Formats: sequence, C-alpha cells, structure tokens
Amino acid sequence: MSTSEATVIPIAESSRNVNEKVPLAPTIPPPPATATNGTTRTTPRKARFPLLLRSTKGREGWKRCLAVLDFLLRVCAFAPTLAAAITMGTTDETLPFFTELFQFHTNFADFPALTFFVVGNAIAAGYLVLSLPFSIVAICRPQASCPRLLLLIFDLIMVALTTAAASAAAAIVYLAHTGNTRANWIAICLQFESFCERTSGAVVASFIAVVLFMLLVLMSALALRKC
Repeated sequence: MSTSEATVIPIAESSRNVNEKVPLAPTIPPPPATATNGTTRTTPRKARFPLLLRSTKGREGWKRCLAVLDFLLRVCAFAPTLAAAITMGTTDETLPFFTELFQFHTNFADFPALTFFVVGNAIAAGYLVLSLPFSIVAICRPQASCPRLLLLIFDLIMVALTTAAASAAAAIVYLAHTGNTRANWIAICLQFESFCERTSGAVVASFIAVVLFMLLVLMSALALRKC
C-alpha cells in the first residue's frame, strides 16, 4: 500500500495578529468651491443685529422693535395730554383794577369749547395709561395681532377726539387774541394776558399729542400689515 501525502495549508501573515489595528489613511479636505469665473467662493457671514432685532422667526425682531417704539410714544404722549388738561382746567383770571362789586372775571368753564377740550384731553391721558399693558403684551408676543388691532381702533378714536378738542379750543383762543370786528367781539387778550398765555400753551400741547397719536396709528397699521 502507498502512503498518501499530507496537504500543507499555509497561513497568511496578515492573520498573525488579529487584534492589531491598521492605521487609517489621512483624510484630505475637499477643495473650496470655485465659481464659474475661477474665483474662490467663500461662505457669507451672518449679519449681526441689535438685541431687539434678533429673531429666529423672520420679521419677529422688527415687530418687537415697533412694539418698543409704540410703548415709548405712549409714554411721551401722556405728558402733553395731561399737561393740556391740567393747564386749561386751572385757567382762571380776574382783573385786579376794578372794585369788588364790579369785576371782570374769566374762566375756562365760561366757554363750552374749552370745557370739551379739558374733558377730551383728560380722556386721552387716561386711555394712554390703560393702553400701556397692551403695549407690553405686544412686546412680549410680537406675533399676536389682537392687542395691536385693539390699540389701533382706540388710537383712531383718540386721534379724532383730541383733534376735535384742540381745534375747538384753537378757534376760541384765536378769537381771544384777534377778536372779530364784524361781530363786535373784542380781543380779550389785551386785558386777560395770563388767561390767553395758559390757553395757548394748552392748545399747543394738545396738538403735539395729536401728532403722537397719528404716529401710533401708523406704527400699529405697519405692524399689522407685516403679520
């Protein structure tokens, strides 16, 4: 009988150490993207905005900025309306060169237009105080449209009220300064100088408040348009 030869199977050298780690090839970063004209295209940097304008939802930052301006304008408009109401409401003068039995006296209550002026500016001043919480809500929630719509409606009412009150008082003050020869109305400011100075200052303050109310209406309409 012939003996069979044994078959020898070689073992590869790569299996010498299974646990040995093979070093990885270094990664090469991709080349920067180039434009069609051969120039290198760089990644645009993000623009930095002030704190009030930073937002992750598009126009929310601009709405918050408008809401802050709205709040400041309401605070500024409160001063002239209150000053106009107080100045006109405390206007009272008596000419000193007459006897106690025969005196010339003037008061704002003698003119219905001036009484309407005091009431209208007092209402406007009270409204501005009550509207401040709604303006703060608009700052905290720029996307909310209900507070802005409510403020817009009442701001329009206040524009009409203060404009009517200031215009009526301005007509009376104008007659007090110039008079009317056709109606035989004399210019009482020749004697009642303090009365005319105080009423004129109150009318000017009221017209300043009217301008501020108009700005509030424009800002509220702009904010609602971008909702």
